[in-house]
Amino acid sequence: MNQRTLKGEVHLEGIGLHTGEKVKVTFSPAPPNSGIRLRRTDLRDGPEIPARIEFVTSTHHRTAIGQGKAEIQSVEHLLSALYGLEVDNILVLVDGPEPPILDGSTLPYVEALLEAGIADQGVARKTWRIATPCFYSNDGVEIFALPQKGLKISFTIAYDHPFLKTQFASFPITPEIFRKEIAPARTYGFEDWVERLRMEGLIRGGTLENAIVIGEKGILNKTPLRFEDEFVRHKIGDLLGDLALLGVRVEGHIIAIKSGHETHVEFMRKLREAIQMQDEKGGFDIDEILKWMPHRYPFLLVDRILELSENRVIGIKNVTINEHFFQGHFPGQPVMPGVLIIEAMAQVGGFLLLHRVENPKNKLVYFSRIDKVKFRKPVRPGDQLRSELEMIRFRKGLCIMKGKGFVGNEIIAEGEFTAVVVEKK
Repeated sequence: MNQRTLKGEVHLEGIGLHTGEKVKVTFSPAPPNSGIRLRRTDLRDGPEIPARIEFVTSTHHRTAIGQGKAEIQSVEHLLSALYGLEVDNILVLVDGPEPPILDGSTLPYVEALLEAGIADQGVARKTWRIATPCFYSNDGVEIFALPQKGLKISFTIAYDHPFLKTQFASFPITPEIFRKEIAPARTYGFEDWVERLRMEGLIRGGTLENAIVIGEKGILNKTPLRFEDEFVRHKIGDLLGDLALLGVRVEGHIIAIKSGHETHVEFMRKLREAIQMQDEKGGFDIDEILKWMPHRYPFLLVDRILELSENRVIGIKNVTINEHFFQGHFPGQPVMPGVLIIEAMAQVGGFLLLHRVENPKNKLVYFSRIDKVKFRKPVRPGDQLRSELEMIRFRKGLCIMKGKGFVGNEIIAEGEFTAVVVEKK
């Protein structure tokens, strides 16, 4: 998938939930790889704040980000809309300390962004696929991140309250599902919170028009709930807004139990460490590869995956004199058989394909055709064979990839691979 931005500018105006100040927010297109940035236009020199986890300044009943003396509060709804619609690069101009709360949901932001139009930027998007489970637990709050194709959020809320006790919801996150099922859900709070929060200087702009207030016998709002489980759906939206602070698209199943902004951000820091560790390790080591690939010695020809994105993969095979095939393949002047070079490249491509399908552990990749193969140089003991493959077509389980094999910076083989995904019997 490619990175996305807006086709044009769009504006929204309203009051901030916690500050109560009137504010105007403008969404503007931004170049590839620039990410989400917010600019305080009411301050001298218009300081910018990247929407990244390292710039979080507060998580008390909202997520605030800041840099230097500039701070923007309650960014979670705005970021949720951008992440849910898969907008990667954007400049957000805010002429006050807090974006408008609008009707208390993400939907007005979503509608404005769709009105502006979303543009494909033709540059590949970086996606981090959760390869190994990540877990957070603290004082009754639990959050898990598990491997899965695409992004899915499951959330449980639980309160000791006569009207609202436990709700659970789970959704795969796509722009369409987000728009219909998550974005309309409004922020909420309990009636007995109101006085305390106002004494803390919060919810100065809160009204029954922009938040659901829950009393002992039901909601105090005249307007009905938009969903029976609107409360937990809103929490999913908040989690997506905090997930945007990673600055990268995530694929996996995130399960949250009784979590809020503070624990979301703590968990995102753990996820960021996992991302950095995976990058430092070079993607996937042999233990992780064995969890995905059906091959075993002596026919597993991948030692490490260095890079994995939506349509591209790089893997290596360290070739040693101890390889079983050298015993009979020109033993006096050993070279790696060409068919095994192609097999090594195909296995790396298969690793990519398994990360594009549902339930990969129940699937096998069969290569049905190999075209345009060229061998340019031999591979000898001591060489490191690096396979780089790019997916050029993927539809209904049929995939076409172009691949090249390298030793150092020299191409030693290339070809075009066609593969199909089948169910294990």
